[in-house]
Amino acid sequence: MITAAQAAAQNAPSKQDLVSSDFWTAQFAQFTPKDIVLVLLFSLLASVIISIVYKKTYRGVLYNPSFGVTLILLTMITSSVVMAIGSNVALSMGMVGALSIVRFRTAVKDPIDTAYMFWSITMGILIGTQYYLPAMVVVLGISFVMLIISFVRLRKNESYLLVIHYDPAYSQEIDAELIRSVKNFRVRSKTVTRAGAEMTVELQLSGRSDIVGHMLDLDGVHDATLVSCQNEAAF
Repeated sequence: MITAAQAAAQNAPSKQDLVSSDFWTAQFAQFTPKDIVLVLLFSLLASVIISIVYKKTYRGVLYNPSFGVTLILLTMITSSVVMAIGSNVALSMGMVGALSIVRFRTAVKDPIDTAYMFWSITMGILIGTQYYLPAMVVVLGISFVMLIISFVRLRKNESYLLVIHYDPAYSQEIDAELIRSVKNFRVRSKTVTRAGAEMTVELQLSGRSDIVGHMLDLDGVHDATLVSCQNEAAF
């Protein structure tokens, strides 16, 4: 029984083949330079669109630009691999065996990042098989849906953590300001020491709310910090 590696070794070109014009003619008979350029251009266009949509719809604490570059590389590499494999069964089996030993050491923190990676790979497969029009329709359609979802999320109240350092004697004034300025909030932690008190409040705010400024206007408040919370608050 001939394995995939043995079949690939038998089909590998010799030194005489590499300098033969017939070899290069056979190579370009499978895919012409025009096909290669079109695949790379369409994969670059689709991946740039995906990267821009990811940046516009990102709602995490800190945006990582390298992930956008990763999406571009995924699309272009996948399209190139699919174009090279074509209908070559031996090469397909060898590629599957190579991919089976790949391990990703970086953990994906947000599930939406995995969806974007799968989106990039899918576009690479479509473009690598030279389905240019369906690929562009799909990437534009998904982009439109993601932008609409992001716009709807922006109109909703976002979840935050408010950390306040204050004098314990002014606790009632702080509670009254929270009730007046915030519709939904919950005290997550409260620490009282001889030097003062610290309270962490989980709350939902609209984009126009200035809860930090309101807290600093109160007597007894030393400082206030507002941190974006990726997880949805449960009230």
